[in-house]
Amino acid sequence: MRKQSSGDSENQTTWLILVGFGELQHLGFLPFTFFLAIYVITVGGNALIVLAVASSRTLHTPMYFFLCHFSLLEIGYTSNIMPQLLQSFLKGREAISLVSCLVQFYMFASLAAVECLLLSAMSYDRYLAICHPLRYPVLMSTWLCGCLAAGVWVSGFSFSAFTLALAAPLTLCPGNREIDHYFCDFAPVVGLFCGDVGVMWAAGVSISGFLTLVPFLLIVASYAFILRTVLQIPSGHGRQKAFSTCSSHLSVVGVYYGTLIVVYVAPTDHMAPLLRKAFSVLYTVFTPMVNPIIYSLKNQEVKGALHRLWGQLIPSDTPLRGNRTASDFYLDSSLAPSSKSRGLETTVKR
Repeated sequence: MRKQSSGDSENQTTWLILVGFGELQHLGFLPFTFFLAIYVITVGGNALIVLAVASSRTLHTPMYFFLCHFSLLEIGYTSNIMPQLLQSFLKGREAISLVSCLVQFYMFASLAAVECLLLSAMSYDRYLAICHPLRYPVLMSTWLCGCLAAGVWVSGFSFSAFTLALAAPLTLCPGNREIDHYFCDFAPVVGLFCGDVGVMWAAGVSISGFLTLVPFLLIVASYAFILRTVLQIPSGHGRQKAFSTCSSHLSVVGVYYGTLIVVYVAPTDHMAPLLRKAFSVLYTVFTPMVNPIIYSLKNQEVKGALHRLWGQLIPSDTPLRGNRTASDFYLDSSLAPSSKSRGLETTVKR
């Protein structure tokens, strides 16, 4: 039996170099501390939303079911990127195996796809609640919620797996082991391979475009119907209530797609690498942190659930005022007249 040489041993694992933010090492622990605080806020904020929804029976509705999935998604999304980013502030250049790099890229691409699809599912839920208030409990059933959630997760991970599988027959370019980024994004990963990478490029761009554009168009269509229905409400107070039920979701959609446009549509080809990486930080770091803040500040029911959760953790002698519950909405909807505008004014009091 032939003994394993040192060269064979080295070839078992292909190592790459992540450049990261080595340019900022002269700042010491300042950037590391700043981004560590963001990571703690992101994970803690999203975890609090999940706990608040799980602990409050009044929030066991489709809207908050999808919100829990969204918060869990953001925890996984930021946890896939942030540890690597934090290490780059401390060590600068860092070695990473090819397998670890591909796994990180797969998780990043999958979770980004799931986020786009989940935002469209949440907009469909708002469409049914505003445009079909009397039939909403029947249309958005528990079975449909489960199917939508499962379809979103399976689709996101399946499309990304297909893109990654196209890299299997490709080989790494000789001597090309450096990635001028802080994580394994699509373009840096494709740049590592030689041969016919055009198919992988075309597939990656087509799939990412489909998973970004189609959900966005569905969101726009949903809110177009919502706007038309809301404008039919006779009272200004009713219209304001209707818009408030969608404001959190609209804000999250705006932040997410706004950062994607800045990163992928803005002409960054001639920008300095540090500036390109700074743009990428917008949607990999700041967006997951902002989302729980938006939902906790703009959604009265979530704020009430967080207050009650805080009261359970730290008992207080002062009772908290309860908010209007989802059960009140269902009761009002069942007693409302059949007129759509009248039923809609009942819905927006959720």
